[in-house]
Amino acid sequence: MINKAGTAVAPSASSLQAAAANADWGHAVGYYLILTDQDGADCWPITGASFILVYAAPPDPVATAEALKFFCLAYKNGGPMAAELDYVPLPAPLTAQVEATWTAQIKSNGTAVWKGE
Repeated sequence: MINKAGTAVAPSASSLQAAAANADWGHAVGYYLILTDQDGADCWPITGASFILVYAAPPDPVATAEALKFFCLAYKNGGPMAAELDYVPLPAPLTAQVEATWTAQIKSNGTAVWKGE
């Protein structure tokens, strides 16, 4: 398929990751971003992402922290398993950005629920 840059690309884990890596996540409110036709010579033009929704002020901060711990471990250790299941892991800079968002935006009584690992 020909992408936005005019390059012929094949659907592969690397071309899907390129689309996610080239996206402007920093300006995407709530990480809402359509990944179709991202800039970049290596990007697959038809890419999407799945999201998990978490309350900014969770009713059960302990349970939310445990859920975030699970996702953190999945980001750090789940790449090979995701690939085996035909999913494409997010690029590491994006997962670091997501974790920073958890610290900055998910709070209980003004205190960050996610303290990092």
